[in-house]
Amino acid sequence: MRTQRLMVLMAAVLLLALSVGAVGAQDPVTIEWWTIYTTPPELPALAETLAAEFMAMHPEVTIEITHLENEAFKERLATLMQSGDAPDLFQSWGGGVLWNYAEAGLLRDITPELTADGGAWQNSFSAQAALNLYSHNGVYYGVPMTFGAVGFWYNRRLFEEAGIEGVPATWAEFLADVQLLKDAGITPIALGEKDKWPGHFWWVYLAIREGGQAAFEAAYNREGTFADAPFVAAGERLQELIALEPFQTDFLAMGYGQHAGLVGNGEAAMELMGQWAPGVQRGNSESGEGLPEGELGWFPFPIVEGGAGGPSDVLGGGDGIAVGKNAPDATIEFLRYLTTPEVQIRYSDLNIGFIPTVVGAESAVTDPLLQAVSAARNDAGYYQLYYDQFLPPAVAQAVLDAVEGLFVGTLSAADAAQSIEDTASFELE
Repeated sequence: MRTQRLMVLMAAVLLLALSVGAVGAQDPVTIEWWTIYTTPPELPALAETLAAEFMAMHPEVTIEITHLENEAFKERLATLMQSGDAPDLFQSWGGGVLWNYAEAGLLRDITPELTADGGAWQNSFSAQAALNLYSHNGVYYGVPMTFGAVGFWYNRRLFEEAGIEGVPATWAEFLADVQLLKDAGITPIALGEKDKWPGHFWWVYLAIREGGQAAFEAAYNREGTFADAPFVAAGERLQELIALEPFQTDFLAMGYGQHAGLVGNGEAAMELMGQWAPGVQRGNSESGEGLPEGELGWFPFPIVEGGAGGPSDVLGGGDGIAVGKNAPDATIEFLRYLTTPEVQIRYSDLNIGFIPTVVGAESAVTDPLLQAVSAARNDAGYYQLYYDQFLPPAVAQAVLDAVEGLFVGTLSAADAAQSIEDTASFELE
């Protein structure tokens, strides 16, 4: 009997040892992360550092990072998605493009992790409106990293040289200031229309000022159309600006990086861009330093006299990270690490225009210009995500193409609006 008991005890110990070994030995995991971190160099460097820190804490995890320029990223991601695959983590702006991927079954549902423990992770985001852009039909597929507002970044010195006192509050004042800059021999505005999305900011903002939230929601919900009066008027206002020839001579052939470099070199007086602009200006400038301290300023998009949009209505958005359908569980843990206040503060400390989205990191924004951008975001009466991300891909492309037609001069304001509506009438019904 004693022998039998001893054998049973030894068997139990062996089973326990095998069980502990199975728990302790974790299979290797590889996480594929695609970013658009190319400039300034501090940005991809931080991503590599954060990945290395996480791998040190989790030896079974390998994180492979691919950094791609914005346009190259969009092209490669679209190709990969068409094959039915997706990176484990990838850059996203939320909205309709992301929702399209979700409907195609290409994303992982991270709602259980966000809502676990009473929604601890979900509630850690201070910008819930930003988080909601990464959800579709109540399901979350990603999280925001930074969130801000589009506005004008301008060169104070060049404004002074042109005799401009203060910043324009109305569209009429803005056009007058553009003329003053031209008269002084200064390129008023840098624009990289080759990439199309920088130019679409102009038409969308004017549509926001002309029609407000009501016009967009009516067109989007099919109670109205994108050929309605506010959208035509937006094109007409933009044509007023184009007629002044305010951009660098080769703006149609330049991409965003080159356009940002012109502002960073002090060769153009302003650009209409989001919160990331200072870092991209610096990274694309000849010196690598951008404008001298105190020379860069910011102001919101002017009001349009007689327009239905409110003066605080904002076009904006920011960078986020979405999760691919086959992402291993360790991917979610790494994503949670990236959205801790400590890590968000480290992004903010790079001084590249990063405005945090989580509670406990807001105090890291000490730059007065970024504080102004953050205030514009927080105080917006109506906040609209960029059309090229909020709208379904086909409609977004129609907007980009139509606005390019306005810049090239091949489309009238009415024709541009109608071309968008022609696609929307099919895609949004």
